Amino acid sequence: MANHPDGPEARMHAVVHLAVVFLAAVALLRPAPLRAQCCAGGSGSCIIGGAAQGVLPEKEMEINANFQYIGTEAFFKEDRRVDERTFDRFESQYGYLRLAYGITSHFTLSLESGYYLLKKEVGLDKDPATTYRSQGFGDLVIFPRYDVLRRSNGRSSNEIALGIGYKLPLGSYNDSTGNVEPFSGQTYYVTKPTSVQLSSGAHDLLFHVFLHHGFLRSKFNVFASGQYILKGWNPNGERLGDFMSVALYGSRSIGRLVGLTVQVRYEVVKPTRILESVLLFGRPSNYFPEATGYRKLFLTPQVSFTKDRFTVYAAADVPLYQHMNSAPQYTQVGSQYTATVGLSYRFSLHRSTLPFPTVKGRYYCPMHPEENSDKPGSCTKCKMDLERAK
Repeated sequence: MANHPDGPEARMHAVVHLAVVFLAAVALLRPAPLRAQCCAGGSGSCIIGGAAQGVLPEKEMEINANFQYIGTEAFFKEDRRVDERTFDRFESQYGYLRLAYGITSHFTLSLESGYYLLKKEVGLDKDPATTYRSQGFGDLVIFPRYDVLRRSNGRSSNEIALGIGYKLPLGSYNDSTGNVEPFSGQTYYVTKPTSVQLSSGAHDLLFHVFLHHGFLRSKFNVFASGQYILKGWNPNGERLGDFMSVALYGSRSIGRLVGLTVQVRYEVVKPTRILESVLLFGRPSNYFPEATGYRKLFLTPQVSFTKDRFTVYAAADVPLYQHMNSAPQYTQVGSQYTATVGLSYRFSLHRSTLPFPTVKGRYYCPMHPEENSDKPGSCTKCKMDLERAK
């Protein structure tokens, strides 16, 4: 979002609609072809980064925890970076947790939420009176997904999954901070900028599509995902702009432990709307709706390391193009630095009734022992590499 570049009010009330709240729930990337998830980059999605998510095998659970850092000092008028600014810097430190469970072989349900260790807007010239910070829980996302197509023929695998999510606001959307007037000694309260609020305060609907094609022999995967978030109205009479993104991913396994992924993603956020009845009483105090919304293009590289059921990953968002809605007297803060590190753990709650393969030289899936073969390959259920029995 944007701020007026002139006057003390603008200095006290800066707004950022950072579209890079992500890169973490970057879905895990295994060194074997995946049928579940891949990585994603920073975005304005309530699911951190708008991660591409497929469907887990039946009775399989995933726990994904990650940490995301965001920092920016870049201000824009349309697609031009400018020196005009109304605060010095925005910073965010965000922890994200996703719990996903494969209810059936075609249906997965996940619960996702995050906690802001810090959201901070540093005032112009580091003025403490116009520096705002907060911490606490953000939103809760309930996200079911269903496989409409899943096919594997030993040489390649294909999947199409659809999801509809629901976002419930948990954090504050109208929190304020107190300042002491030096002459009278009285405390006056100012609503914190939208960039520092923990939530939009609205209930949102999320529509998601996930497509995957894997080349099993070469261990190369191609993913595509699309996401649309229909934003709701909050109690302040505001409706933050709807969010849309499309992304294309390519991933390659190197050996049995390392995976590399590159994502290209295009995002669009529509301008914020305000009820006319609210506008009758004046403008919002801490931002200008004319300078909200954007179009952005990102490149996101990711590296992952997998050992048994654990995956550790790291990713970074690189903005290639940014067009921020603005006006001659308004600027809007853009994306600059985003980095994420995370840990994913997947395990099966299903106990096979078949004996564990102990024949030396045979290959088996550690998560589905009934899946075994006399030659190397991938599990038909979870797409992990078969391991050799010793």
